[in-house]
Amino acid sequence: MVKGKRKPFNEIKDMVKNHKKVLIVGCGGCVSVCYAGGLKEVGILCDQLNASFHQDDVQIDFDGYTVERQCNQDLLVELDNIVPGCDALLSMACGAGCQYLAERFPAIPVYPAINTMFIGVDKEIGIFEERCRACGDCVLGLTGGICPVTRCAKSLFNGPCGGTNGKNCEVSKDIPCAWLDIYERLKAIGQLDNIKKIKEPMQWKNTTRGTFIQEGYEDRYLEKEKGAGLLSRIH
Repeated sequence: MVKGKRKPFNEIKDMVKNHKKVLIVGCGGCVSVCYAGGLKEVGILCDQLNASFHQDDVQIDFDGYTVERQCNQDLLVELDNIVPGCDALLSMACGAGCQYLAERFPAIPVYPAINTMFIGVDKEIGIFEERCRACGDCVLGLTGGICPVTRCAKSLFNGPCGGTNGKNCEVSKDIPCAWLDIYERLKAIGQLDNIKKIKEPMQWKNTTRGTFIQEGYEDRYLEKEKGAGLLSRIH
């Protein structure tokens, strides 16, 4: 899932200090699971902002509302009757949700309260680790299920680099060499020949904004979306 982390409180406070009525919009998706932007976190931030501005003798009204997901326009409809009257929105979703909220309400400033960190896994309660950068060219099938883009300090597709320090990365003795781990994994599963297969260079055109259509939905959306100019890049 996408992992996010709340911005520093003073940064959030500075963004909304010139407004009078701010709606804090939470998301029940990924940021809720990682304790950053769900119903509970919206309530906490709302209380903190109300208390802080009250202490400063500044009158700003904060209220909170959490939708199921901010990355789906159909689920933002329920905000249509709530947002009027607000002069700013504070999104507690990931960057995608925040942008969709801004598209839904183009006449109202939308500020991010969350820093989107990465796609990752839960290590412990409240501790998350990056495992994917959504590069759009997954090679896990050739690398024993270990991602060289996130695990290797140089994100090498065809490693190792030659700078391995024992079993660790030359960048830090505390970082295991990803390509050594890939070698050991491939050896253990009888696929060591994969390490000799040269992967094509990253297609940087894939790093521009893109859209993908899930298999089975092409006929439903492709022509209509293309005609509307909504698909800048189709995977």
